[in-house]
Amino acid sequence: MTQMMRGFFEHRGLTLSYLDSAPRAERRPTVLLLHGFPDTAEMWLSQVEMLHRAGYRCIAPDTLGCGHSDMAPRLGDYHALQIAGDHRALLAHLGIGQAHVVGHDWGAVLGWLFAGHFPQQTLSLVAMSVGHPTAYARSGPGQKRVAWYTCFFLLGGFADRLLAGEGRLSLRRVFRGHPRMDEVLRRLREPGRMTAALRIYRAAIVPVLFKRQPQVAAPTLGLWSEGDIFLLEAQMKASAKFVDGPWRYQRLQGGHWMSLEQPERIGALILDHLELASQGPARALSNACLPAGDNDQNATLRKTRGPWRSRS
Repeated sequence: MTQMMRGFFEHRGLTLSYLDSAPRAERRPTVLLLHGFPDTAEMWLSQVEMLHRAGYRCIAPDTLGCGHSDMAPRLGDYHALQIAGDHRALLAHLGIGQAHVVGHDWGAVLGWLFAGHFPQQTLSLVAMSVGHPTAYARSGPGQKRVAWYTCFFLLGGFADRLLAGEGRLSLRRVFRGHPRMDEVLRRLREPGRMTAALRIYRAAIVPVLFKRQPQVAAPTLGLWSEGDIFLLEAQMKASAKFVDGPWRYQRLQGGHWMSLEQPERIGALILDHLELASQGPARALSNACLPAGDNDQNATLRKTRGPWRSRS
């Protein structure tokens, strides 16, 4: 079992926490793993085990307000671009120039922003569940209907109290199906933690979704699961238009929390994408396929610019 070191660093006057699978292993390629709500860096432990064995150094930060990271005093501190900047600052603190980026839920949003705003530091991107922010913003009424809870989360104080309870609008009921809800509620019922974890919704939804976000140049894999009751497939598939690099998409079975529900499957898909992206377009052309066992009707690959050819 890989022993993860928990580290801390100072940025923006705040103490932020991260897990590191291989401290001081400077020659290992780095994977930056970003969690969403209501999770922490520990959601990635199963994937870290696989990636570490394959020779990667895994860095998994606790996003501001989550896990062991500080809770910031101001709502504006939770703007998603500032949080993406926190992750960039973490890599700089560790002396890491480039990384593969993997994100789920809000972590996927942060991953899209990181790859778009910091392209020179992004080797590849894996976006799980949530598509490019502009693709999400332009999705139709169906997506807005299933994402009703985001409006509820904006009701500071009122929503926080209900989510921490056990009623119809509790987090247990709203996010039914989360495989670790007992642990989540124990953590978020600590003073201030529910509010801190929700602040990314309150600080970031309007500025992120109502402004067109940058194209992504890095090789990108989009993953979406058929049982996701919060996100529709269209917003992920439409993300292809916002990727200038190689784009791969895979539809999976299962629910929203794919990395927890099917850890080995997700780990294998991430590892396959990192290895394919590391080959570069010329070598990857002959290997541009998804892992054995995937159904082609659920998988697409295409390249908008450069030597890769399209396949759908």
